[in-house]
Amino acid sequence: MSLIARMWDRLSGPQGLTETNAATYSGSGAGGLSDIVNGVGPIRSNLREYDQALLWVTIALLGLGLVMVYSASIAMPDSPKYASYRDYHFLVRHIISLVTGLAGAAIGFRTPVKVWEKMAPKLFLATLVLLIIVLVPHLGKGVNGARRWIPLGITNMQPSEIMKLAVTIYAANYTVRKQQYMHSIGKGFLPMAIAVGLVGALLLLEPDMGAFMVVAAIAMGVLFLGGVNGKLFGGLVMTAVGTFSLLVWASPWRRERIFAYLDPWQEQYAQGKAYQLTHSLIAFGRGEWFGVGLGGSVEKLNYLPEAHTDFILAVIGEELGFVGVLIVILLFYWIVRRAFEIGRQALALDRTFAGLVAQGIGIWIGVQAFINMGVNLGLLPTKGLTLPLVSYGGSGILLNCVAISLLMRVDYENRVLMRGGKV
Repeated sequence: MSLIARMWDRLSGPQGLTETNAATYSGSGAGGLSDIVNGVGPIRSNLREYDQALLWVTIALLGLGLVMVYSASIAMPDSPKYASYRDYHFLVRHIISLVTGLAGAAIGFRTPVKVWEKMAPKLFLATLVLLIIVLVPHLGKGVNGARRWIPLGITNMQPSEIMKLAVTIYAANYTVRKQQYMHSIGKGFLPMAIAVGLVGALLLLEPDMGAFMVVAAIAMGVLFLGGVNGKLFGGLVMTAVGTFSLLVWASPWRRERIFAYLDPWQEQYAQGKAYQLTHSLIAFGRGEWFGVGLGGSVEKLNYLPEAHTDFILAVIGEELGFVGVLIVILLFYWIVRRAFEIGRQALALDRTFAGLVAQGIGIWIGVQAFINMGVNLGLLPTKGLTLPLVSYGGSGILLNCVAISLLMRVDYENRVLMRGGKV
């Protein structure tokens, strides 16, 4: 009884094990029990070494994506364009993308945040070079009038996906380096605006306005969270809105797409610019509350273009219904919310770069998911953006996995510091 009493006092007393004082304890191994018995030494902390919930939510989205990519692409060989493909062609390639993404995530998680901070400017410059290369004839690959890929033999690389990660860590690094100038136009705001403007110009030449919107949102969000002057930020927002409006107005095909979005069921648009949107809405309508059942989609039978990439949420809505779509939305909401929590925790530990990177990743995932869902549901004009972690696409899956692993690395280092360790 004396042993049990001593153990209980040890656990429930002033030095008891809670998340608040878990940082005091870092003991592990076989000595833990003997230390308690002897009344001396540390005990094992209940604070886990990594965020298991974040990992499982990510795995859930990746798993759903694997199932839905196969379901959405299984009928594509019936089309003359893909007649030479097997019905499992996209499934196999997606599995390869997942394996590559998990390997990249493992490397990303094992890379300390301070290493990411050091290589941020170099990665940004290297990705800029890739964005230039993709525009060079015979080096970049064009599909459906857009030149966005660099062929690598067995696969294609999409530099715009890499830029989303590059601008996240570069904006955080820039904010830390220029913290004392964040209220200045010339030394704080202007250099970053020029960098983002250069990226935007290259992306618009592809053209890839959707990626530019995500990159601009990440940069603006990180600058705002980093403490940029409120008036400067307001001016930046107005400039961005004006720029995007001008781009739409100056481009006849973008302008026509906006008109089609406003009235997709008009005959001239339903069979033209609004074709994808109308069939996406039909898919959601067929799904109702609980869907028509996995594999039962009609729209994926070569009626809805890009069903396995940009419009995979429509297939989810048709086969799994409102409930399935709601679950997807909640999973993304949880990831974004957790990213901001991890970021705030890092900032509280005086880790400004790590905190801004975590919140930047939250902005990235949240904005891209919101745009993709908005397009699928008819809330936003059509944009060529995939649903993160879910849609088919090698570069997207790889960079999404690396981003989540970096987020988990920030959280891991936060936990080490709260235990009293060093990173």
